[in-house]
Amino acid sequence: MKIIAPSILSADFARLGEEVQAVEKAGADWIHVDVMDGRFVPNITIGPVVCKAVNRVTDLPLDVHLMIKQPELYVEDFVKAGADYITIQVESTTHLNRTVNLIRELGAKPGVVLNPTTPLSSLEWVLEYVDLVMLMSVNPGFGGQKFIDNSLRKTEELANMIQSKGLNALIELDGGINSKTIKSASDAGCDAFVAGSAIFGSEDYTATIKEFRTLLGEA
Repeated sequence: MKIIAPSILSADFARLGEEVQAVEKAGADWIHVDVMDGRFVPNITIGPVVCKAVNRVTDLPLDVHLMIKQPELYVEDFVKAGADYITIQVESTTHLNRTVNLIRELGAKPGVVLNPTTPLSSLEWVLEYVDLVMLMSVNPGFGGQKFIDNSLRKTEELANMIQSKGLNALIELDGGINSKTIKSASDAGCDAFVAGSAIFGSEDYTATIKEFRTLLGEA
């Protein structure tokens, strides 16, 4: 079964708890939490305090994406806040392997994230240690951007890379996922789909997620 992970970046923060519970009721599988520091990306969002608050109102796994410099300094705080998955940008830390192992040692599932122009070769010596690889299908920093089409070819190549190594890492796509792109992303080998504005910007969360399931052949 494919994984739908609504991103709270596009939620109404004045009603964040209600929004999270609404997408859980609507059929979401994970809650995606975008953490930005204004340094690695040109935007500032939330920290462990908000992550902890979200964790209190949902039983769904928290998929926390750290778009921050030196993520190794903050991993423990997010694990304590309830993160189930923590993904870090390969471009953001000097000692990627060490940080991935730290995430697992602290009790969360580690993942790595590649920006649109970061090559898959950057995963060569870390892929066997992660549970999740996320490919950015937009340039990170803001929601509501258009899907970058060559992300599909990159997804296919990553799926082949994982299979050739006999590994089980999930592939996640983040950016521009909607009813027009989700099927092609799935066909390319994507397992988990981050959708922000496509879900939280819709009038009916249940109908939107059900449409995604139909397009994925699961409804």
